[in-house]
Amino acid sequence: MNTYRSSPFSNIPPVVKNLLIINVIFFIAMMLFQKGNYSPLVEWFAVFYFDSPNFKIWQIVTYMFMHAGFAHIFFNMFALFMFGSALEYIMGSKRFLNFYLLTGLGALALQFIVQAVEVYSIAGSITIDPNTYSSADPEAIRTLSEIYYSPMLGASGAVFGVLIAFGMLFPNTELFIMFIPVPVKAKYIIPVYVILELFLGVAQFAGDSVAHFAHLGGALFGFILIKLWGIRRPGGYI
Repeated sequence: MNTYRSSPFSNIPPVVKNLLIINVIFFIAMMLFQKGNYSPLVEWFAVFYFDSPNFKIWQIVTYMFMHAGFAHIFFNMFALFMFGSALEYIMGSKRFLNFYLLTGLGALALQFIVQAVEVYSIAGSITIDPNTYSSADPEAIRTLSEIYYSPMLGASGAVFGVLIAFGMLFPNTELFIMFIPVPVKAKYIIPVYVILELFLGVAQFAGDSVAHFAHLGGALFGFILIKLWGIRRPGGYI
């Protein structure tokens, strides 16, 4: 008698499955090449401000597959698995892949716009030579240095697009949130999460290295794409 045991990954739709695999491969490669706190893969595949000497055109895509640490990749991939699978079943694989990549690009676009506004407010232009720019204000120099030489990496922007889409298509799904003892419907918790990101992005607390506006960009593009494509939730309309 033959006993068939299905793979625990057999029910994961193909795009979500392959995104999980690619992210894990990138993360393992980054760890293998890491020396102390430095990994050359970050310089090549994370994304830098578009006017930075470290910027490469392929980074606008590859940054979505890079992560800063185990917790970073774990929570992003967990969210992609939990919410992305349901979306792929509704959208279909091709459209879901387009959705995921476009929200990741939208996240980066908003981040670039915010950075460009910051650079312009300091230097009067969105493009400068950071090696020759001088200012009497050391805080301005520090801000420009962070913008030009700090990489952005992670799938969080695209994942925020996935979260927004899930909240729109499955608004009454009850979610268990850490430190909240009762389930909360998606239509309540996800908007609160977006508002929190907006607050943190505007507040700019010292030591906060999270690209909150990239998260908001992913959420915004996710909302726009669901509306623009007219995707219906099961049993009704958006």
